[in-house]
Formats: sequence, structure tokens, C-alpha cells
Amino acid sequence: MADDHDPTQDESLFPAPSLLPYERWLNEASRSVMLNALEHVSREGLAGEHHFYLTFLTDFPGVDIPARLRAQYPHEMTIVLQHQFWDLKVDREAKTVSVGLSFGGVGSILVIPVQAITGFADPAIRFSLHFAAVEPTEEPAPEEPTTGQPEQDGPEESDSSSQVVSLDAFRKKGPSPA
Repeated sequence: MADDHDPTQDESLFPAPSLLPYERWLNEASRSVMLNALEHVSREGLAGEHHFYLTFLTDFPGVDIPARLRAQYPHEMTIVLQHQFWDLKVDREAKTVSVGLSFGGVGSILVIPVQAITGFADPAIRFSLHFAAVEPTEEPAPEEPTTGQPEQDGPEESDSSSQVVSLDAFRKKGPSPA
């Protein structure tokens, strides 16, 4: 006779789905630890052998890096904050980290949204954090007042600085049915 509440049954090997967002909370708490460390270093400088590795998605919306670095690192990049960096800033309101670094002798300021950061490490003490990539949330666009004109079926001419690109062409698709 099987007991429906027997924790030794096979179904118990998998945790029950949570109605609380523990993963998100842990991710946010870990990011807060990273931001605290970066803020501390921005005020006090690096102490002892401490130094940081920051890994981030270069193709994440809002990442501002020189075009030559984006071409060299089209998806992900790791930077080291150790000896030669400047103007390290954490802007919690804008949710960004910015820092000056030299690449090939050329100074650059990098601006990185906190949500683009996927890894943080302090190798001096073997400490590392890994973050789930967080898709940016879009604010709903305010509704425009109706002008009484019918909507156009064809493409609209628009300012070239604000183009919408469909990502459907870049999404992985399953195998084609035979």
C-alpha cells in the first residue's frame, strides 16, 4: 500500500514549484553584495591583494562601450579592476556601473547596466558570484491620442535614429518538420 505523503517516492526527488520568487531574491541580494563592494572600492580604493573581475553582456541594452571593443567582444566581456582603472562609479538610481580603463593604451569609459553583469569575482579571496541574465523590462508606451486617421498598412517612414528591429529572425528555431 502506497502512502501519498511518503517523502521517499520518486516525485519527492524534485522540489515542489515555489510560489515565492526565491531565485530572483537571491539574484538581487547577490547583485547588492557586488554593488556594495564596488561602492566601497570607489570610495576607499582596493586594499591588499583584492581585485575584481566583472563579466557582462556587451550586447545588453544600455551597455556603452567603444565600438572597437564591441566588435572584439560581441556578446560577453570580462574586465579586471586591479591596478589601472579610474572613476569607478555605482549609480543605483540609474542601475549602472561605470569605470575608466585602458585598452591598448587608449583610455575608455565603460557604462554597464547592473542587469548586464553576469559574474563578479575577487580572486584574492576566491570569492565569486554568478548572476542569471535578466531581460530588461520595457515600460508600456503611453497611448497616443487618436487622430481620426486610419492606420497605414505599409511601413511608415520614420526617424532613422529610432528603428525597431524584430528579433524573430535571430531566435533559435526547432527542427523543420519533414
